[in-house]
Amino acid sequence: MKRSLFGRFWPNATALFLTVGFLFPVYWMFSTALKPAGDIISEDPVWFPLTPTLEHFRTAVSAPHFWRYVGNSVTVTVLAVGMSLVIALLASFAIARMRFKGRRGVIVTFMIAQMAPWEVMVIAIYMIVRDGDMLNSLLPLTFFYMVMVLPFTILTLRGYIAAVPKELEESAMVDGCSRPQAFLRIILPLLAPGLMATSLFGFITAWNEFPLVLILNKQTEAQTLPLWLSGFQTNFGDDWGATMAAASLFALPILILFLFLQRKAVGGLTSGAVKG
Repeated sequence: MKRSLFGRFWPNATALFLTVGFLFPVYWMFSTALKPAGDIISEDPVWFPLTPTLEHFRTAVSAPHFWRYVGNSVTVTVLAVGMSLVIALLASFAIARMRFKGRRGVIVTFMIAQMAPWEVMVIAIYMIVRDGDMLNSLLPLTFFYMVMVLPFTILTLRGYIAAVPKELEESAMVDGCSRPQAFLRIILPLLAPGLMATSLFGFITAWNEFPLVLILNKQTEAQTLPLWLSGFQTNFGDDWGATMAAASLFALPILILFLFLQRKAVGGLTSGAVKG
């Protein structure tokens, strides 16, 4: 009985410790953004904002070009994720359902591309974009963000498509559906958890990406929120409240999306990882 109690206690205690460790910086960021300036610089830490204020958020929102950065980030992220999903759906279906020469080599290629560190290719990417006269444009960012998330999206959706019984697709084709119709009507609705998982991963990757936009987009009008956030402390000095408010605004879309999709996203990741 003692061993059984201990066996149940230590995993829960470990999970609780890790949860507190991961969540505390997020809580401190949001709470600092809501504290008055006097509570932020106090020698005694103020754990809870007793008199919350939105002044720091107003300062962050009124920063120069803030809404331009928001528009750029949303545009690049949504387009990159959308294009990667469309391409990955077609590619993953072909890999999972069709048998063709070089199929295993294609899968290995995607795995290698997933493991490749993008930072080592920044110089080559810069030269390609410069020679194409596309510096300070959102188009190269959208394309390369799409390429970043594409291998993971294809591999995950491949596993999920492989888990769908072929008999469902074949029966739909017997009933008169073409292969594209069977895919749209039978397989696609069953891929919702996998699509949510890959969409969440792609959104986080594109939303947080920093090195490429730093190298490719020097003009203010073509920059995104990660670059704006990196220079916020420089522009506003020691205004830690405004800095934390800016960081909170940057993290808020990801937190909302994760809370909305987390249940189906976790199921999609685990199913796509073990099937196929």
